[in-house]
Amino acid sequence: MRSPQLSFEFFPPKNERQQATFERTRDRLAALGPAYMSVTFGAGGSTRDRTRDTVLDIRRSAAVEAAPHISCMAETESDIVALLDNYRDHGIERLVVLRGDRPSGGGAGVFDHASDLVAFIRKRYGDRFHIEVACYPEHHPESKSPASDIEHFRAKVDAGADGAITQYFFGAESYFRFVDEARAAGVTIPIVPGIMPITNYSGLARFSRMCGAEIPLWIAKRIEAWERADDLESLRGFGEDVVTDLCRRLLEGGAPGLHFYTLNRARAPLALCRNLGLGSGEAGARDFA
Repeated sequence: MRSPQLSFEFFPPKNERQQATFERTRDRLAALGPAYMSVTFGAGGSTRDRTRDTVLDIRRSAAVEAAPHISCMAETESDIVALLDNYRDHGIERLVVLRGDRPSGGGAGVFDHASDLVAFIRKRYGDRFHIEVACYPEHHPESKSPASDIEHFRAKVDAGADGAITQYFFGAESYFRFVDEARAAGVTIPIVPGIMPITNYSGLARFSRMCGAEIPLWIAKRIEAWERADDLESLRGFGEDVVTDLCRRLLEGGAPGLHFYTLNRARAPLALCRNLGLGSGEAGARDFA
């Protein structure tokens, strides 16, 4: 039986303190032998450069395949080409292609949809890159309907996507329902569930509002109360149990792997992988926060 694929997502560090935290987390998670580590993308020049530097750092220092996020929100088409050429020349083989968040003041990127960017990359680079795209088991904040979510996902697959990573969720039934609907629509690529560890309430609630992920009330009320009481030990223990159970149900139900949103912290994903018996090598659950 094939082992589930592990992958981890990071954001590019902004300063020396964040860089040190990232490096410790990178090394601890690299010890698990993930298939790849992805790095989020910002449309602005300095943020884009940090993404590139972090990707190359992972490839050089951790000996793990690195996958940069590529967004439609770049300034020009030539900016995207220059970035992709640079990744190609450094031996990067995997991309995570997204539309990206629209600027708060309005406006749009070079491409309107992630499917347009996927098609552009395929036309220019052929099969040089393995392309992952995003999908939304619950509901994209801007989607008109569940059928529209499937339609947009199918467009990205038809444009040339090789695999997909879901937005995070806390109900396994949301994932299995979405996969069934995608398969019925003719989508055959692997759909890997995105996993968000539960380590606090305020941050999780903020992220969830932005991305449309639902926190079940029975989870929200408990972690909110523990955070309000400053009982982080109980909060983290409860969150670990809830997400471990979610991951176990997903894997037992046939999910091809797990993609962890790390927020550049090692403790929670390490504990989850330990509970699930996933990963190679030896990595303890030290907290680098």
